[in-house]
Amino acid sequence: MKIHRLFALVLCLFAGIVLAQQSRSFTDAARGTTPIPETTKPPVLGNAVNDDVRRARNYAMQPPTIPHRVDGYQIDKNFNKCLDCHARAKIEVSQAIPVSITHYMDRDGHTLPQVSTRRYFCLQCHVPQDAVRPIVNNSFQDVDTVLQQVQAAGKTPKK
Repeated sequence: MKIHRLFALVLCLFAGIVLAQQSRSFTDAARGTTPIPETTKPPVLGNAVNDDVRRARNYAMQPPTIPHRVDGYQIDKNFNKCLDCHARAKIEVSQAIPVSITHYMDRDGHTLPQVSTRRYFCLQCHVPQDAVRPIVNNSFQDVDTVLQQVQAAGKTPKK
């Protein structure tokens, strides 16, 4: 008799959980109010910055940002539109910044006659800019700024 009551209680509990799940739609803050199982309409792309102004880098070895529009550029295993201007052989005509010599090296440090396949897909590291308001506030300071503040405060940095 006790086992029947226990079984009925577990069955009711399970049924309650299932009903609660069906009546509640799960959402994710990044998707807004659209429930997770539903497809969202992506936002319209903004107007990319197209001023050709080189931006300062925030940290050592940061890949430079792209100061011009790149929508519609073909970059696949057969063709790389970026290299029409940025290949070392074409910079005299295009006056573009040449691809870094590091992009012509394989993983063992050997220099190659063409851009390494490891560095061929530019948009994996280099990004175009949009004139938009940041989603989250950013208080990043590079190491030089931090050291200047410490020095101005008359403190010695900890080692």
